[in-house]
Amino acid sequence: AVIGRAGAMAAAMVTAGGSDFSDLREIKKQLLSVAERSRERGLQHSGKWAAELAFALEPLPLSELPPPPVLTEEDARDLDAYTLAKSYFDLKEYDRAAYFLQGCKSQKAYFLYMYSRYLSGEKKKDDETVDSLGPLEKGQVKNEALRELRVELSKKHKAQELDGFGLYLYGVVLRKLDLVKEAIDVFVEAAHALPLHWGAWLELCNLITDKEMLKFLSLPDTWMKEFFLAHIYTELQLIEEALQKYQSLIDAGFSKSTYIISQIAVAYHNIRDIDKALSIFNELRKQDPYRIENMDTFSNLLYVRSMKPELSYLAHNLCEIDKYRVETCCVIGNYYSLRSQHEKAALYFQRALKLNPRYLGAWTLMGHEYMEMKNTSAAIQAYRHAIEVNKRDYRAWYGLGQTYEILKMPFYCLYYYRRAHQLRPNDSRMLVALGECYEKLNQLVEAKKCYWRAYAVGDVEKMALVKLAKLHEQLNESEQAAQCYIKYIQDIYSCGEVVEHLEVSTAFRYLAQYYFKCKLWDEASACAQKCCAFNDTREEGKALLRQILQLRNQGETSSTDVAAPFFLPASLSASNTPTRRVSPLNLSSVTP
Repeated sequence: AVIGRAGAMAAAMVTAGGSDFSDLREIKKQLLSVAERSRERGLQHSGKWAAELAFALEPLPLSELPPPPVLTEEDARDLDAYTLAKSYFDLKEYDRAAYFLQGCKSQKAYFLYMYSRYLSGEKKKDDETVDSLGPLEKGQVKNEALRELRVELSKKHKAQELDGFGLYLYGVVLRKLDLVKEAIDVFVEAAHALPLHWGAWLELCNLITDKEMLKFLSLPDTWMKEFFLAHIYTELQLIEEALQKYQSLIDAGFSKSTYIISQIAVAYHNIRDIDKALSIFNELRKQDPYRIENMDTFSNLLYVRSMKPELSYLAHNLCEIDKYRVETCCVIGNYYSLRSQHEKAALYFQRALKLNPRYLGAWTLMGHEYMEMKNTSAAIQAYRHAIEVNKRDYRAWYGLGQTYEILKMPFYCLYYYRRAHQLRPNDSRMLVALGECYEKLNQLVEAKKCYWRAYAVGDVEKMALVKLAKLHEQLNESEQAAQCYIKYIQDIYSCGEVVEHLEVSTAFRYLAQYYFKCKLWDEASACAQKCCAFNDTREEGKALLRQILQLRNQGETSSTDVAAPFFLPASLSASNTPTRRVSPLNLSSVTP
């Protein structure tokens, strides 16, 4: 009876119950079971992920707890060697563990044997990388064990002797050898063989570069696929879709899952909805106060908002929990960066990379610090490392664009900004940077398109219209320039942050002169009066007002034959003449 029950359990583990969340008890059983199986094989992160998710569901009564896995003849034969080797493995003595597992035939012991050899190679590689963290080019240090592992695992694979965990390890080896296409196929196979193993799904996430690729994958129809899709959508910056998926997972019964809450916070961080992301992170810290994962993302948000006391508290808090974690080092680095102690900040990002040379965030942040210190060659090196770790990191591409901009190399600059823009098509900062690049290369039509698009997608820094207006000025397209300036003023007034914007005075100055040329004295004097409110345009404003007064006294009437293309918003102008609309901006006389 026990064997029959275990067989049914194994079958359930493989099918993972379709993508239906109706039976949460069954899902909890599967999660507890796979958490245990992952831990037996030394796959700590997958085990932790399953355990965290299981914890978010209601506890099971004793009668429904999953049974212990059934031992085969081979398992019994390898038990002593496995038990000894696993204790060495847990102490990170990988070579020693592998030595005692030689010749083991059972699936579990064989996996641990191969995995120990793989980790031993990785550890040696990392130790060598740390010793020479400077200008290390890709591929100088290799994991020596990979080729042998690939040969042995491919034989087993051909003979169809690998289980879901074995396929996962084979995929990792292929990916490390840069055999991406083969790796993807093997990870898909691993997901079919063992849908509940999160590690295989996560590896797939790292290899998929766009939505098209996703369409061509034949993934198992299981509830795990929903978690995978939500994760990949976040990675591919398809944030709307990701948030919808996470919301449906919360509705399905995972509302207590700290994993999902943290992923939603990261998603809001990616679309720069800073307030929302901050409030979710604060909530997460209440639920899981000793959590270190994702705290570097939280510190990025605090940094952007210049919240020094909060960032200082977070840094001290994480330091007390575990000061030798990459995330902790990144948070402390951000703290020093916010205090403009850039050398110290770079030191902490370096420390993070000594702990984990493949930690993406630290490479990018270190690049930013080197930029602040005007060390462009080191910045380029750091950003390139970030891209090697993850080609989808738009911040690294953008950073490279900025460094080449400083070096006055606009063609290089253009290439990197384009890559950043491809990854973030609706981010106005990338578009403005691209526009500036085209302007330097004298490709003004392209520059105009970029600025217009930046305005259309929602300009974060409110600079696109000013840059567009200045371009029109350069090209003597005075009507379009005036139109851009008017729209810009309307935008700024509707935000209610007039004083902070230096360019407002520029806009009023241009409009005053433009209306003056058109002989529209009312509008010209309204704008000239606005100029008087700003230090840099005060004198010009006064001079223009005197000229208008003089011309009016001489009996010059306001021009009626030159139809004004548009007017200032009603609150800024006395005139409410109907507007004539000129492309490219369709302006209506909106009251801010």
